Order: sequence, then structure tokens, then C-alpha cells
Amino acid sequence: MDDELTRELLERLKKIEERLDGLETSQGQLQEAYARSRAHLRRFWLRPPMWTFEQHSPRPLDLHSLPRSPALPSRVPSIAIVTPSFNQAPFLAATIDSILAQNYPALFYHVQDGGSVDDSVEILKGYGDKISWLSAPDRGQADAINRGFAGVDCEIMAYLNSDDTLLPGALACVANFFAERPDIDIVYGHRIFIDYAGSEIGRAILPAHSDEALHYAGYVPQETMFWRRRVWDAIGPIDVNFQYALDWDFMLRAQAAGFKFARLRGFLACFRVHDEQKTTKNYELGRKEMQSLRLRMLGYIPSQLEISRAIAPYLLRQFVFHWSYRLGLVRR
Repeated sequence: MDDELTRELLERLKKIEERLDGLETSQGQLQEAYARSRAHLRRFWLRPPMWTFEQHSPRPLDLHSLPRSPALPSRVPSIAIVTPSFNQAPFLAATIDSILAQNYPALFYHVQDGGSVDDSVEILKGYGDKISWLSAPDRGQADAINRGFAGVDCEIMAYLNSDDTLLPGALACVANFFAERPDIDIVYGHRIFIDYAGSEIGRAILPAHSDEALHYAGYVPQETMFWRRRVWDAIGPIDVNFQYALDWDFMLRAQAAGFKFARLRGFLACFRVHDEQKTTKNYELGRKEMQSLRLRMLGYIPSQLEISRAIAPYLLRQFVFHWSYRLGLVRR
């Protein structure tokens, strides 16, 4: 009897110890998860929203949350858009469709493909005479853009990469803005971040343009940027010596030439985030190109601390704009 009681007590003690061990393990896991969550939230809150792509889990892109497309101005300016592309078949059709869906009456649209070996050419053929396109080897993105614009007569210009998309009514918004603001030469707007499948993962609401901040960081969302033809004629085409910071170089040259920028209050395009995009794969090259642009613009290469201090006022305004929108205090 005593032996049986002893064995029973020992078994109960063992089970109690196992439960305590389990509780300690669970507590440790909870503490680790809590620490990770706090670190994630800290990064999310402290990192500028305009450069935080994955702000929430993927969800369907809600176009109903955006304002309705405005009516076209009384005189419709001609717009030319070029899409440089190379082996981007998974996204190419979405890009083309987003432009054709604008139903803009004075649009020239051209896809300059760099000789893709995926299904890109078959996709382009499927559009028949709805678009202009050419597939041939080129010297990279900048060269493709320049080739696409060669010989084109237009009033407004833009390029849209083959993994990004325009939002409905974007061209009408741009046409109206330029009609109302003849003093502005380059315009851009808010952006939406989408993932590989086209689901929304975040938004960036930008404050008014800052010439000073642009000296230190290329913060203008390229996929939303449009410019008047006079800018291109004055400063020349995209510089083929840049592979990563070609858009920022173009902006800085335009700024140095005295052309005026403005941010319009509206969402114009979606920036797609995926592993194969150039901004993800060529970060080191991009860093070197950005340093060369800062050296050219400022006369020296500023430290990261100097850059942070210089753009802090702009980032603070962006933070306020972004969270005012997220909290429903402003619509856009």
C-alpha cells in the first residue's frame, strides 16, 4: 500500500512538474512574441510611412475608397506614356490594362520591351493595335524610356514601369491639374503599395512638395510623376548612366533648371512590391548612385545623420499627413 501510494504521489509530482515546465515554456514564448511585436510596432511607428511598404496584411484593393474620376478639362492635353519592360510577363498585362482603362482621348502609349524571353511578347501581341510596342535589346531601363519617347509629339509625359499600375482617373486628374496650374511643370500624387498578386499592403499620403528635402532624398513616387514636355526639351532625356536612381537624377536636373514641382491631393498609382523588383535586388548599386547625386547636388557626401536631419521636417509632415488619413481625420 505504501509503495502504491508513493508511486502515485511520484506520478502526480511528475505531472505537476511537466505542467510547470510547460507554463514556463509558454511564458517564455509569450515574452518573445511580445518583444517581437513591440519591436515591429516600434519600427512601424518610427519608420517613415512613405518608405514602409508592408503596413498591413494583404487585402483587396478598395477602389471605392478613392474619389470618383473627375471630368476632363475643356481642352484635353495630349499625354504620352512609355512602359520600359524586360521579362515582366506576370505583371505586364495589369500595367497595360490600367493605362487603357483610363479611356483618355489624347493618349499615346508605348511599351518598349528589351527583348524579353518570357511570355511578354505574346502578351503584347494580344493587344493588337490598342497599343504601340517594340521588343528589341536595349541598354537598360533609361535607354528603353528614351527610345519609347523618340519622335513623340505630346504636351505631358510620364513613364510607368511594367510592374506598377495607374489608378482609375489618374490621367484626368493630371490633365485638370496642369490646366489649372500653368505655373507647375512636374506633378505627382499619393501612392498605394500592392504585393505580387495585386493586393493592397499599404498607402503613402504625402505632404506638399519640398525642394530642400529633394536635395537629400528622392522621395517623389516615380510611378505617380508627370511632367510637361518643356522639361524634357530643356534638360534632355533620362540619363542612361543610371540604373537605379535615374528618376531622382531627372528630378534634380529639372529642379536645378528652375522647373517647379507640386504634389496634387489624390492617389495616382500603385507601386508593386516583390522580390524581383530592381529596388530590392540592386540596393548596393542604388546606394552608390544616390551618393553620386548628393555629391553633385551638395558638393559633398553627407552622413546618414546629416541626411536624417535635413529631411526630418518633411518626414514629420508626412507622418502627420499619413496618420491623419489613417485615422479618418482627412480623406486624402
